[in-house]
Amino acid sequence: MAADKVKEIKGAKNGGKRTIPAEKAGRFYPAEDVPQPKVSRKSPKVAAARKTITPGTVLILLAGRFRGKRVVFLKQLDSGLLLVTGPYKVNGVPLRRVNQAYVIATSTKLDISKVKVDAKLNDAYFSKSAKADKKEFLEGEQAKKAALPETKVADQKALDKDIIAAAAKDPMFTAYLKAPFGLSKGQFPHAMKF
Repeated sequence: MAADKVKEIKGAKNGGKRTIPAEKAGRFYPAEDVPQPKVSRKSPKVAAARKTITPGTVLILLAGRFRGKRVVFLKQLDSGLLLVTGPYKVNGVPLRRVNQAYVIATSTKLDISKVKVDAKLNDAYFSKSAKADKKEFLEGEQAKKAALPETKVADQKALDKDIIAAAAKDPMFTAYLKAPFGLSKGQFPHAMKF
């Protein structure tokens, strides 16, 4: 912004100098005060995983398409979401990102120390392309569902193989992962020990 100008004024009784703004104020101004949004100084922090959620912990999903399924926790992503898998071959849950608010951590653990979770399995791996086709609803033809890329199928199979091998040490573990979670009459989750 330019500094104010000092103008010399002639005449004995006019003070000699006068300060004039460099830019004239606009003639238009709003009749009502325009609300200005408050500037927030808070920066969003990534939530740390709960103490009960450690790699290999069996979690119960509470919401979404796979609610009631038991999954194995692999790692926490940079966004704070949890990376979980069914495994897909056992109960149909693929590699997914899940918010920890929508899971119950159980006391059951699987030793996944020999399972190699690839570094490429991050938030970018799951992000969808920005050019999602926005077609008219009444156009008639339904858009065909895009096939899953072969690389993602291969990643899922490689991870499933290692996890199933780790679960095979306990004969009941695979059956436990297959069994859906549900509550019967008179059962209250707050009164249970998972």
